[in-house]
Amino acid sequence: MMRKEVPVESPEAYVAALSGWRRDIVEALRTAARAAGDPDARIKWGHIVCFSNGPVLLIRAEEARVLFGFWRGKRLRGTEPGLKAGGKYELATMEYRESDTVDTALAEKLIREAVRLNAELGDPTKGS
Repeated sequence: MMRKEVPVESPEAYVAALSGWRRDIVEALRTAARAAGDPDARIKWGHIVCFSNGPVLLIRAEEARVLFGFWRGKRLRGTEPGLKAGGKYELATMEYRESDTVDTALAEKLIREAVRLNAELGDPTKGS
């Protein structure tokens, strides 16, 4: 069962509230997002969501994993077959565990492509 976290006001506060390996993973993913064009990061649904013409990606730290997901993730599986499809829209996610490290070049590539897809196709939460 997921532990209820105290709500935070900003992505910076979200990261500051973490510790250990979860903080390291989230910081690496945030760094990749900034390097990939810095989509607008906000706290939505209790975790970090980055927007560019609609939601692009999410970063959610849980007790045993960090989830890194893309609203158009199903279209990104050619770049990263490890993305697992599921949920609404075209959502696909990958997860990081305590012993994992972030391939920042891959994360940047995925983020750039996700931003490009939203620019081309529009907000993934709006009907076509």
